[in-house]
Amino acid sequence: VQLQASGGGLVQVGGSLRLSCKVSGLTSSGYTMAWFRQAPGKEREFVAAVNWSGAGIYYADSMKGRFTISRETAKNTVYLQMNSLRPEDTALYYCAAKPRRYIYDDFTSSYNYWGQGTQVTVSS
Repeated sequence: VQLQASGGGLVQVGGSLRLSCKVSGLTSSGYTMAWFRQAPGKEREFVAAVNWSGAGIYYADSMKGRFTISRETAKNTVYLQMNSLRPEDTALYYCAAKPRRYIYDDFTSSYNYWGQGTQVTVSS
C-alpha cells in the first residue's frame, strides 16, 4: 500500500491550496481516507476523514468551514481543499488510510497506512 501526497507549498494568508493523495494497493471498498497535520513541536492532529463512496465525511471541529475533503474513487485519490488559510495552518500534512468503514475516529493509531507528508506554509 502506498499513499503519495502532493500539493503543498507556500501561500499567503487568506490564500487557498488543494492537497491530493493518490492511493495504490488498496482495492477494498471498505477503507477510510483521512488527512492529519503536524506543526513543529506539536502532536499530529486529525483534520478530516472520508469513506469509500465519498458520502460519509467527518471533520475536526476546528477545521469545519474552511477545509473540504473529497475523494475521486475512480482515481483512488483523496483531496483536501483549504481556503482562507492562516499562519496557524502551517504544518506538514499527511494522508492516511485504514481498512475500516468507521469514519468518526480521529486517532492516529487507528490508521494503518500513511503518506510521506506535504508541507504547507502560510506566510503573514
